[in-house]
Amino acid sequence: MLDRPAVVEPLDDDKTPATFTGNRGLDQEEPLIFEIGRLDATGVDIDDPAPIATRLGALERNAPIGLPGLTEPETMRHYVRLSRKNYSIDAGLYPLGSCTMKHNPRSNEKIARFEGFADLHPLQPQSTAQGALELMQILADWLMTLTNMQAVAMSPKAGAHGELCGMMAIKSAIAARGESATRNVVLIPQSAHGTNPATAALLGFSVRVVPAAADGTVRAEAVKEALAPDVAAIMLTNPNTCGLFEREIVDIADAMHEAGGYFYCDGANFNAIAGVARPGDFGIDAMHINLHKTFSTPHGGGGPGAGPVVLSERLAPFAPVPFIRHNGDALELVEAAEGTQSFGRLTAFHGQMGMFVRALAYMLAHGGDGVAQASKDAVLSANYVRASLRDVMTQPFGDRICMHEVLFDDAWLRGTGVTTLDFAKAMIDEGYHPMTIYFPLVVHGAMLIEPTESESKASLDLFIATLRDLARSAKAGEVARFGPAPRLAPRRRVDEALAARKPVLRWEKKTATI
Repeated sequence: MLDRPAVVEPLDDDKTPATFTGNRGLDQEEPLIFEIGRLDATGVDIDDPAPIATRLGALERNAPIGLPGLTEPETMRHYVRLSRKNYSIDAGLYPLGSCTMKHNPRSNEKIARFEGFADLHPLQPQSTAQGALELMQILADWLMTLTNMQAVAMSPKAGAHGELCGMMAIKSAIAARGESATRNVVLIPQSAHGTNPATAALLGFSVRVVPAAADGTVRAEAVKEALAPDVAAIMLTNPNTCGLFEREIVDIADAMHEAGGYFYCDGANFNAIAGVARPGDFGIDAMHINLHKTFSTPHGGGGPGAGPVVLSERLAPFAPVPFIRHNGDALELVEAAEGTQSFGRLTAFHGQMGMFVRALAYMLAHGGDGVAQASKDAVLSANYVRASLRDVMTQPFGDRICMHEVLFDDAWLRGTGVTTLDFAKAMIDEGYHPMTIYFPLVVHGAMLIEPTESESKASLDLFIATLRDLARSAKAGEVARFGPAPRLAPRRRVDEALAARKPVLRWEKKTATI
């Protein structure tokens, strides 16, 4: 007789009974692969290996490896069923603030898979990869043109890696001036990404926090008050993490340079101003650009990413290797730092070629005017959401024009018995991935929404109407809609704090009991 699978909670508390299979129509229950796999099954026929003399000694395996086996149809079915439990940009709007979860054209994916790009090897002779080097050079020219900067390091693999690169260039420039012992402090605003202070600390700098003004931005006067002979740099995001443009950024840059420091700009939100404003005109010295957010690469999933760093004339000599230069009619990837002021090699090889191909394909398809239009549309979408919700949700810095993302707080939920987390979980029942919550940390109960430029007005209207209905329920005291949420997801709400503190990272076979 077949046993029922692991207990699955009813769909709607006690109103809908659990099924025998655990499936709920097309929402199919799927156990772990260790629970359904078996040693006698495989989707691939492999000949038995020829006998060999082992050299492992006491380290030789003395028991089966225990990996689960599935047939080919079972393998396909397992991963398809798991994929249907994931929310994706292909399924609906993904409103995560500070993440830029937008549609990426499939044409760019196809081009990245072209023979000659997808099968490149970083150790093949440079004479056989001239096309790839030319692509990297063209992309670098685009990045320098869009930012009005003098050099670019292509090798960083992600945003935080780019931060590290930019700050290493700054540290090298300070060392070249003989000030390493005295300039060891980095200024960081309250609203900064957490990677900013982490990067500074990793390089041996101390962090000095710059308070934000009441409107969520950084004032030049506050920066001047924090300046001292020990300040090496400031790390500032613009537009900032609250979705606001730093209006005094030029004055801040001037103050930093006058004090002998450098200006690192976090480029995480470049998609709000790309093609519209050039960060080099602000007076910055270094900025990373997330190709995997701004220029057409799927964001998330662990990578790969790409975070090229543009550098000002002040920092260009300290850029890492490798870099591209002309050698007669050919292009050459310079691998050695000897004879230059470069701080050396940041990472193996040249960067992420697949990301470079996607980004350049995106840029060439859009053109400069199209890149600018994408930025304007992202800002328009965010302000449409802001204006459509301002009468039911509260904004921590007042009802003012935002950039590519709009920030709400939980002031409007006070007295309702509903928390920011409850509201986010209820969005799952409505078929939406929640927005970013509780970030930035400077705002209590933050709800950060970034609709991006790729959503239609109809898509935004349905999203707005859903949030308005949820807000109505919360204010009407309908807490039963929120407390148990999500009720319609494949899994119910978990204790996230406990899961973070005591994660279960290893599957263990349960012993049968009689």
